[in-house]
Amino acid sequence: MSDRKTAGVAAVLLMVILAGGAALPALAQQAVEAQSQRPAYGTDPRARAKIHTELASLYFQDGNLAVALEELGVAIHADPGYAPAYNVRGLVRAYLRELTLAEEDFKKALGLASNDPEINNNYGWFLCENGKPRQAISYFLNAIKNPLYTTPDLAYANAGSCAVKAGDLEGAENYLTTAIRLNGPAALASRIHMANLQYAKGNLGEARKVLADALRVMEPPTPDALWLGLRIERKLGNREAESSFAAQLRGRYQESREYQEFLKGNFE
Repeated sequence: MSDRKTAGVAAVLLMVILAGGAALPALAQQAVEAQSQRPAYGTDPRARAKIHTELASLYFQDGNLAVALEELGVAIHADPGYAPAYNVRGLVRAYLRELTLAEEDFKKALGLASNDPEINNNYGWFLCENGKPRQAISYFLNAIKNPLYTTPDLAYANAGSCAVKAGDLEGAENYLTTAIRLNGPAALASRIHMANLQYAKGNLGEARKVLADALRVMEPPTPDALWLGLRIERKLGNREAESSFAAQLRGRYQESREYQEFLKGNFE
């Protein structure tokens, strides 16, 4: 799934964050009040669809999925041709593992706005996460083609991650190199993907270097970064560094998938 709070991959929620979740009730109220002051709110279907889609995104980010779906239902009822509403509903349904319905929503969104970069990026993420990485890459590339897309680095990062899953390590390295070049020091997710790629290729020294660059500015370190660091040092035979990563993983993320793999001894 991204390095910034827009349209990414890690995390599905990052693709729909419009503001901080802790202030959701106040933000939602402010959004309603601001929109209701516009003359078009009561009569313009597109304006109603837009505000309810934005509210749904906020509720989704806050974890209130039922209300998010209700808001999206209102948005689509107000304007059945509003592509962003189907896009966000696809994300919510994907999070709920309602995969058939999610795919229907993404396809509907693309049918309404085939060149929309956010929709292409999100549908690509959906395909990649559900066993179709080769199909996914074409949608990331469609997103990148749009000159108005403000976060092409995210699509490049997603393409790189999916190319790894598809077994195209050379393509993955090209995509990730571009993502890092576009987003510089902020490209933390891309750097972790690149470190994982170098590890998969057996370039342990390069994997360690790329990971170290990311960890210098990552606070707190993510469980996947710590897990990768542990495995790199284990292969290099550096037991002290391996133990340090294991201690951080244990102390911060005992419930994580990575820590459970560590407990099982599944290092590959």
